[in-house]
Amino acid sequence: MIVPELPFFLTSLGGADYKGLVISLFTLTAMISRPFSGKLADRIGRKPVIIAGSLVCFVCSLMYPLLTTVYGFLFLRLLHGFSTGFTPTGQAAYLSDIIPADRRGEAMGLLGTASTLGMAGGPALGGWLSTAVSLQAMFFCSSAFAILSSLIVLAIRETVTDKHAISLRLLAVHKQDLFEPRVLTPCIVMALCAYAYGSLFTVIPDFGAYFKIENKGLLFAYFTIASLLIRLVAGKASDIFGRVRVLKISTSFMAFGMLWIGLADSKTMLIIGAFLYGLAQGATSPTLLAWAADLSDPEHKGRGVASLYIFMEFGIGMGALLSGFIFHNDPSRFFITFFISSVLSAVAFLYLWSRPTLAVPIRQ
Repeated sequence: MIVPELPFFLTSLGGADYKGLVISLFTLTAMISRPFSGKLADRIGRKPVIIAGSLVCFVCSLMYPLLTTVYGFLFLRLLHGFSTGFTPTGQAAYLSDIIPADRRGEAMGLLGTASTLGMAGGPALGGWLSTAVSLQAMFFCSSAFAILSSLIVLAIRETVTDKHAISLRLLAVHKQDLFEPRVLTPCIVMALCAYAYGSLFTVIPDFGAYFKIENKGLLFAYFTIASLLIRLVAGKASDIFGRVRVLKISTSFMAFGMLWIGLADSKTMLIIGAFLYGLAQGATSPTLLAWAADLSDPEHKGRGVASLYIFMEFGIGMGALLSGFIFHNDPSRFFITFFISSVLSAVAFLYLWSRPTLAVPIRQ
């Protein structure tokens, strides 16, 4: 809801040169918090981890209208990252607990579909609220949705039976908690593809403004609608044909979509590019998540999922930071910004082709 408006909100505070930090600071905290959230999800349960992230989102959304300095804004972005660092980790681990392995791709696609519905409606609603009412109304509405999500989670059944009592000792992260080596391959693919996501969310609002698209959230709506259309199909296809086969197709689409956006010379072309990238991202994300769950130690699924998300946050953060630096508010640099994203997606495609032995469906 708030992401499309944040670069312009930061500019209004006098921080136009810090646009690359809107996403990268958020993802930095999310990445740092993943080992903690993964360990806590395995030790104290999935529900507390999911709710903790939602509560952070609730508080931060309330605070944006109050901390009206550049440094206050950047601090909030850093703090807000804990929401993404906790909630998706708990959600994915919870889902892998209750779904059979041979339907895991389909289930992750369903989870992604639910997320995409929010991402489709959120930016459009946020853009409308910010223009028709006020930015403050947008932030307060975002906060209300966050607290509602926490209340919903209270009603679900916890799946971790051997739970530990909450203590400071659980916050001590050891070397083995930082990364699950079994999921290295999907993690590498995730990092390469996530760069494009960070780049898109940082620069495309300016690209939309360049073509005089007043509601920046509409571009994200096209992207997320495409993602919504493909997620269930791609997740189920990965259960039948294998994770790698689906990923080879989706990463090639991603490389093409980012190149198309970079070459856009009209509003229509930009919208088509956002739609193409949405198809690619919508197929890639649930397939990688299911693959990581396949490969994870059953006793440490939280850690395996968290490892994948660490690489995702790293890729998004680098994509946001470097794209903001490369673009530097210069429309002549749109092409090179998205061309780099296209190249990295192509590298992910080539990396998958170099690992043919993993192309069979994974069953447990």
